[in-house]
Amino acid sequence: MEGAPGDAPLGLSLSGLEREILRALRGATPGSPVGETDLMTRVSAPPDTVRGGLQRLRAKGWLVLEETSQERWVLTVRGREALAEGLPERRLLRLLERGPRTLEEIRGEGLDPDALTVALGQLKRKGLLVPGRSLALAADPPATLEEEEVLSRLDQGDLPVSSEVRTNLARRGLVTVERTVERRWSLSPQGASVSLEGAGPEGVGALTAQHLLKDRWRTLAFRPYDVRAPVPFVGGARYHPYLEWLRQVEEVLVGLGFEEYRGPIVEQEFYNNDLLFMPQEHPARSLQDMLALAGLEGGRIPAALLRSVAAVHEGRAPPRQRSALSPGWQTPYEESVARRVVLRSQTTAATGRYLASHPRPPFRMYSVDLVFRRDAVDAQHHLQFHQAEGVMGRRGLTFRHLLGLLEQFTHALGIPEVRFQPTYFPFTEPSVQGMVRHPTLGWIEALPGGMFRPEVLRPLGVKVPTAAWGIGIGRLALVALGLNDIRELFLDDLPRLSEWRF
Repeated sequence: MEGAPGDAPLGLSLSGLEREILRALRGATPGSPVGETDLMTRVSAPPDTVRGGLQRLRAKGWLVLEETSQERWVLTVRGREALAEGLPERRLLRLLERGPRTLEEIRGEGLDPDALTVALGQLKRKGLLVPGRSLALAADPPATLEEEEVLSRLDQGDLPVSSEVRTNLARRGLVTVERTVERRWSLSPQGASVSLEGAGPEGVGALTAQHLLKDRWRTLAFRPYDVRAPVPFVGGARYHPYLEWLRQVEEVLVGLGFEEYRGPIVEQEFYNNDLLFMPQEHPARSLQDMLALAGLEGGRIPAALLRSVAAVHEGRAPPRQRSALSPGWQTPYEESVARRVVLRSQTTAATGRYLASHPRPPFRMYSVDLVFRRDAVDAQHHLQFHQAEGVMGRRGLTFRHLLGLLEQFTHALGIPEVRFQPTYFPFTEPSVQGMVRHPTLGWIEALPGGMFRPEVLRPLGVKVPTAAWGIGIGRLALVALGLNDIRELFLDDLPRLSEWRF
């Protein structure tokens, strides 16, 4: 707020708290911002009240805020336990150094199912295991694993060298980042010149219901206001821009002939993974990668479907089939793992449910919904994000139809540059990873898909070629909306959101 030309800003509209804050800052060393914690000791009000006063003065343009943030990686409680007792993969290595072991033998020697799942995933990722009915070491294990070295260094207060290993440990819940923000306040030129003299006692700034009872407001002294102050613009209600863009995504999919299907967010591993022919020891199925829900029991799984899925996982002939579809994963199928409850990590779980109830062609289904993963948050990753799931099946459908559809979809969203490269997924063959070009981040992976394998389709009763995809729609949004950080999609900054257009 500023007065007429040549006048100092008026101080009459200030509350007592705001005056006290201004006086405290005027008493500081000129040119030296005051830390927010230090300022709390100079003002006689609770911290939250002081913070409110600071923000009001900042909104008036009388204060300047400087913020600096720091990050520090530390061990979690689980990380300290792993450092003391040994990582699950180290404990499994010690067992296998004595000779090959079956999964049943390993469980009988002290490794619980969750720790065993983690250990198998980590050692397979490092190429240290020979898969089969009996597990054996593929090579001599190193004396110290990278993860052990990073945990030890973090425990001593050192910064780990390998960001990749640090991210892996964060996904497993063994390390976390502590962020601290230091706020320092100083007077703006307007705040330094505001007049605090002769303001008199503080008056009432807002009427309450108690003031209106029995006409008590008539005896109150009201705080004067500067009628020359600019009035803030208040816009009408609207959708969050990202949600509005997601609605346009759905309109494109409906225009391409797809119908919507919604699956549950709280899901069983059977639908989230097993039905997709993802091995139960796959690294991505670690409870440190997915978000498990303790104390919940999964619902009923159709017995015939469960038997068929178990058969293809173990390399046996499914019920009413003469021969096995493939060698399977050469490990016993655990029904207890299938029934575990997790937050859905991929909307492909909805595809499995849809195909189980709609096996007859032709079909075209989409689902734009939230998924959850234990991931390190950065410009391209988040703990929760949207996926645009889709599946289509009919006689004569080919891999070329899938590529054409993905390209048509991205072009309809205003994304002109897309390219494809072969990749691997357990549940599709052939598989593709589509990439879109971001002006700042370069080529980013956003369009994974492929043709479902028979091991996925046969237990569901689907007998036609079927294409599927699970698009990282948030990454497409970065390109379409001109953003550089996926965290900006979840902004709650109203001034910035009111200016956001696409």
